[in-house]
Amino acid sequence: MCRQGGRTNHRSLHSESRNLDSHIFEKNLSFFLPFIRLGRLEIMSNFKQNKPNLSKLADANKTSDIGSKAGNKKKDAVYISASQRIWLFGLFLAAATFFSYFPALRGGFVWDDDSWTTKIINLLRDTSGLRLMWFQPTALQQYYPLSGTTFWLDYHLWKFWTTPYHVENVLLHILAALLFWRLLLRLRVPGAWLACAIFALHPLMVESVAWITERKNVLSMVLCLSAFLAYGRYQQWWETDPTAPFAGSLNVKRHKVAFYSLALILFLLAMLAKTTVFSLPAALILIGWWKRGKIQWRTDVLPTLPFFLISFLLCATTSWLEKHHLNAQGQEFALSFPQRCLVAGRVFWFYLGKLFWPANLCFVYTRWQTNPGLWWQWLAPVTALGSLFLFWLARARIGRGPITALLLYVGALFPLLGFMDAYGMRYSFVWNHWVYLPSLGIIALISSCVVRLAERLRSRSILYGFAMILLALGALTRRDCAMYSDGETLWRVTLARNPDAWLAHTDLGVLLDSRGQINDAIIQFKQALHINPDNAEACNALGNDMLIEGHPEEAISDFEKALDFQPGYAAAESNLGGALVATGDFKQASAAYEAAIKSEPYNEFYLNNLAWFLATCPQADFRNGHEAVQLAEQACKLTDYTQTQLIGTLAAAYAEAGRFDDAVAAAQKACDLATLHGEEDLLQKNQQMLQLYRTHKAYHEWGVAYKIRQFQN
Repeated sequence: MCRQGGRTNHRSLHSESRNLDSHIFEKNLSFFLPFIRLGRLEIMSNFKQNKPNLSKLADANKTSDIGSKAGNKKKDAVYISASQRIWLFGLFLAAATFFSYFPALRGGFVWDDDSWTTKIINLLRDTSGLRLMWFQPTALQQYYPLSGTTFWLDYHLWKFWTTPYHVENVLLHILAALLFWRLLLRLRVPGAWLACAIFALHPLMVESVAWITERKNVLSMVLCLSAFLAYGRYQQWWETDPTAPFAGSLNVKRHKVAFYSLALILFLLAMLAKTTVFSLPAALILIGWWKRGKIQWRTDVLPTLPFFLISFLLCATTSWLEKHHLNAQGQEFALSFPQRCLVAGRVFWFYLGKLFWPANLCFVYTRWQTNPGLWWQWLAPVTALGSLFLFWLARARIGRGPITALLLYVGALFPLLGFMDAYGMRYSFVWNHWVYLPSLGIIALISSCVVRLAERLRSRSILYGFAMILLALGALTRRDCAMYSDGETLWRVTLARNPDAWLAHTDLGVLLDSRGQINDAIIQFKQALHINPDNAEACNALGNDMLIEGHPEEAISDFEKALDFQPGYAAAESNLGGALVATGDFKQASAAYEAAIKSEPYNEFYLNNLAWFLATCPQADFRNGHEAVQLAEQACKLTDYTQTQLIGTLAAAYAEAGRFDDAVAAAQKACDLATLHGEEDLLQKNQQMLQLYRTHKAYHEWGVAYKIRQFQN
């Protein structure tokens, strides 16, 4: 009797609102209450909008209630109001997500995090740096000033204590999941609660949440979804009830302008956080077509033109910076159009595969080799286009939902399909964080199909199965978060899953170098070069180790190879200068140091290396104390006079310029800092130089004993 009543209720609701999160699921999955109860919320929301036959609904509910009392009296004694269900779902989801991501909270900075934290310390100290973030496009790694502002605030609140950084990322991800759920409810997409839970707990999202530098991703997502909701209010996509606040109101126009303005501002902020949300204007038009089956110029296209203008301008800026500021150019990006088509097809299926089966998720995947001459490589792009074409043809029979979801996926992913050059493509054509936004349409489609199928089959096993899947997704997410605990863990886990990740070998070698494990580091660099012989970073790092081991000729060869692979590579140019000094070729060394500063004029390490050379070169013809002072002071200002090595170089420059009182003061400060930081070698070195300065003698040396070793990641 209970089952029959439930069936009647579902048929009436399906005919009126096509809502599939039904009352029978609440009874079948009471243990999953926070998610399943939400189905009644969606039904209640549709009651207000579509006004179903209340007499039929009452009869169905009455029958269902009788069956419920006969089967489970305790369950009928509990009533949860609509607002309570919302809070219950939100709190349960937030708790589950926070629990899944908890291992990430203990993590430190890993690869590329320094580009938004420790490497831009000069931008983070005061408001002048904040102004540069907003008004100088090249001040940051990319022109994402809003994301940079959040890191500026973090520095002033927590310095470089990483736990709050991780907490903020997790909270932003939770907020994005809830906004996604809210949007699907508003659009009356079945299974909104399931889509929200999958997005929140899917391990494919870990890279965007647990990786501090991807604050850009989660922040832009929150703002993008907020803009989507505001635009929906402007379009009145979910204000169809004549008694609704906007309908029939004298202030309709004023309210619409307010929501339109809000949507435009939120989209601008989202683009200033990260331009991966560029596809929102096209998505807004597509949703209008999905709802009405047609695109109208005045209603759908015209209002999005300002959105398209913002998207175009900021995407053009991003593209230029990727090529000229991040150096996304060279041999790795010299792909023909057929090769890019092959990449696009494989990327299309790769991310879909990881969404459906998130096994062997990796921080760095192998970069595919494309060959248009191999017929089987064309299967991926051909089947991708074929699937889009088939869903388009089938829209009249199966609805516009599937093709809409696929178009949202492809549209958001388009620049990263291989048709545009992104710096990350040097290492791999696919990164997990690149699918953070594009995954939403696919997740919504999957959830809708599952709920629709479960209702049609009247089978509790389907929902029980998905409840177990959600638990499994949460467990995988929790496991993968642990790899972001520190740089070494990240690279060792990456190599365990992808031994051909030459980037992981290179950066693991750099970490080993920093600990003095030179021989182990050399092994990693040679493995990286075996996988990718054109690896400029590995050549540069290997050259440094050869120089330390007393083989300057081999070091010079490695540095020159790095510059052949990557012209203008400042780290290799500066390190080449050090190796040339060790061989006595001071003229070429001076030119190499100057080339490094020309490539990166505001890098304190390269400024310091040239200053040290000009102050301490054993051949007087190449010494220039006054220029050395200028360079050393500039390097110290960039680090707020907090680096022992840089202040030691400044002291040597003062001595060479004849300013011995200043040299003594600087050397004493370097000794104090070395004592404070426990830098015994630097303390001993500066004490020796201090004695010279007190006797009005400058310090000159042969070699690079005091040169700062610089590694470029």
